[in-house]
Amino acid sequence: MTETEAPPAIRCVALTKRFGQHTVLDGIDLVCHAGETNVIIGGSGAGKTTLLRLLIGLEKPTSGRVEIDGEDIAPLSEFELNRVRRKFGMVFQYAALLDSLTILDNVAFPLREHTRESEKKIRAKVLDKLEKLGLNERVLDLYPAELSGGMRKRVGLARALMLDPKIIVYDEPTSGLDPITTRTVDEMIEQARKLFGVTNVVISHDMTSTFRIAHRVHVLVKGKIVESGAPHDVAKSARADVREFIEASGVDTANISGPDR
Repeated sequence: MTETEAPPAIRCVALTKRFGQHTVLDGIDLVCHAGETNVIIGGSGAGKTTLLRLLIGLEKPTSGRVEIDGEDIAPLSEFELNRVRRKFGMVFQYAALLDSLTILDNVAFPLREHTRESEKKIRAKVLDKLEKLGLNERVLDLYPAELSGGMRKRVGLARALMLDPKIIVYDEPTSGLDPITTRTVDEMIEQARKLFGVTNVVISHDMTSTFRIAHRVHVLVKGKIVESGAPHDVAKSARADVREFIEASGVDTANISGPDR
């Protein structure tokens, strides 16, 4: 990297995490460039959730570095980590909306917690984000149970975008969804990247979705990144365990296009 080159949005160097004698992540090297969609795939128990928690500073590494915009966050205090966490928006599995709150109150939650803006401005910002994601004013007074799965995902994304983060992290965004809704969610992820200029980090085991949205795929196997690259390169991996994972998903690797830049 030259002096004028911006650092990657995320870089992990020799990242290791142990719980007692159990090694969950073992020497992870990972680079996520700004403005791209990075998908981290792996089966159950591969270490995806632990890696996610390290990226957003909810866990401290046993050793190694987690750099966000070139800053190593491992040594930071909890107070300093809160500043870094503002760079992230989280879209949780199943959207994780609060059932007892209206859509307005769900999406407004981060602004009410972290700013002192007026309710008029908050409502306007909520509506602006929802409209950009294909929803309108009629959903504001509804409750999550009154929305479809795809609409709930859009509301969850709107909430994640309210503090204008630089990085959006999606935790298994297509888990449990039918193929049509899955495609809608994939389109939403790409739309957010283009509209808001964010870097996407997607934690997933859905190979069809991965090859549709990823600029770069990172394959996590038993705590190690064993393959990183463009989707068409990962699909041709020389590693038997990577090929087995892809083939078991039934995805057609002959027609991989990925998103536009």
